Amino acid sequence: ADWMGSLPPALRSLPLSNLAIPGSHDSFSYWVDEKSPVGPDQATAIKRLARISLVRKIMKKWSVTQNLTFKEQLEGGIRYFDLRVSSKPGEIGQEIYFIHGLFGIKVWDGLKEINSFLEQHPKEVIFLDFNHFYAMDDSHHHFLINRIHSAFESKLCCVECVEYVTLLYMWEKKHQVLIFYHHPLYQEYPFLWPGNKMPAPWANTTNVHKLLQFLETTLGERSRYGTFHVSQAILTPRVKTIARHLIRGLKNTLVHRNLPMILNWVKAQKPGVMGVNIITSDFVELVDFAATVIALNDLLLEEDESGT
Repeated sequence: ADWMGSLPPALRSLPLSNLAIPGSHDSFSYWVDEKSPVGPDQATAIKRLARISLVRKIMKKWSVTQNLTFKEQLEGGIRYFDLRVSSKPGEIGQEIYFIHGLFGIKVWDGLKEINSFLEQHPKEVIFLDFNHFYAMDDSHHHFLINRIHSAFESKLCCVECVEYVTLLYMWEKKHQVLIFYHHPLYQEYPFLWPGNKMPAPWANTTNVHKLLQFLETTLGERSRYGTFHVSQAILTPRVKTIARHLIRGLKNTLVHRNLPMILNWVKAQKPGVMGVNIITSDFVELVDFAATVIALNDLLLEEDESGT
C-alpha cells in the first residue's frame, strides 16, 4: 500500500516515466450490473440479444476483467487505472458510470474510494486514464471533469514536462493524481493531461506468443522522452473465442492459462528510458503481478551503483 513512499532515495528523483508501475486493465469492472441495459459501447446485435437475462449473465463472465475493488487494487500496489465511462441513455441528469459491456458503479463513487486511500497514503501517486467515452456530449464531459476536480482538488497535478514529474516533485507540491483525458476538452483544464502523453498500444490477440512479440516491438518503438508508456499485457477474446467458451468466461478461457508466460515476460523486463514503464494486466491478484512489476525498480538501483 505504501510502496512508492518506501522507494530508495535514488529512485525518488527519477521521472515517473522511468519507473516500473503496475496497472490494471478495465480497472473498474470488478462489479457490473447484469440487471441494467447493455451499454452503448456494444453493437446493436448484442443489445438486441441482451434483452435475454441469460445473455447478460454470459456477458458478465466476459466483461469482468478484475476481481478487486479500487481500494483492494490500491492496497495491492496498483497505481494506474484504465477507465471507460458512459452516461446511461434515457436517464435524467448527467451521471456518469464506468462501463465494459455492462454498466459498472458511478464514477463519483469510484473517485471517492480512490481519494480516501490517497488521504491515508500521502506519498502514493496514481494515474487515472480516461480513454473511452460513450454517449457523452460536452455537458456530460464538463459534469465529469467537475466531479474529478471535486474529488481530488489540490491533489491534481497540472500538465508539466513529463521528465519533471518525479516522486520528489509530487511530494513537494502535495500532488498525488495525474488525470489523462482522451478528448479535446482536456485543453480547457490545466489538470487534464492529453491522451497522447499516455500511449497504450494494444495487441488485440488471443495468442500469448503474438502478445509478447507485440509488447517487445512496441517497447522498442517507445518514445524516448516526453510521454509515459503502457505495456498492455492482456489477451483479447474474439467473437469465436466467446462462442466456443461461452460459460467459462474470460478468466478461465484466456487468463489463467497464459498468466505464467506473461509474468515471465514481465520478470525479464527492465525499467528506464527505453524500458518498461506502466504494465497492465487482467485479474491482477491471480499471480504476484504487482509485486513483480514493483521489484523491477531494483534494477535501476543496480544501474545507479555501477554508475557511481
